[in-house]
Amino acid sequence: MPNRYATTILLGEYSFYSPKFVFVELFKYKEKIMKYSKLEEDELLELLHRLLKCVRIGEEERISESSLNQAYELCKDVDLKDILFVALTINLDGRLWTSDDKLKKGLVKKGFTSFYEEKAL
Repeated sequence: MPNRYATTILLGEYSFYSPKFVFVELFKYKEKIMKYSKLEEDELLELLHRLLKCVRIGEEERISESSLNQAYELCKDVDLKDILFVALTINLDGRLWTSDDKLKKGLVKKGFTSFYEEKAL
């Protein structure tokens, strides 16, 4: 059974975007995701396939230099690997969906408040 994050994406109420870097993150944390989700590898891969069909993968090349610079300034003291996620959010005038409290606190401290807050399911 998908968790609340997967369920939110699969419901299709909103449009979700991600930079291509999401594939690196998914690959890097695959074992951890399997552990916490209690899914077998084939179940996890099927779920990821379903999820990725619902997420528009943003072209990093289309993110403006201004958005990249702004994201760099916001992320440089927090976590540089999140620059593309924040830059894409800025570029799309969207909302960042993250459960990374360190990132969120660091961004809020610098004035960034465009976060997606999930509804109770």
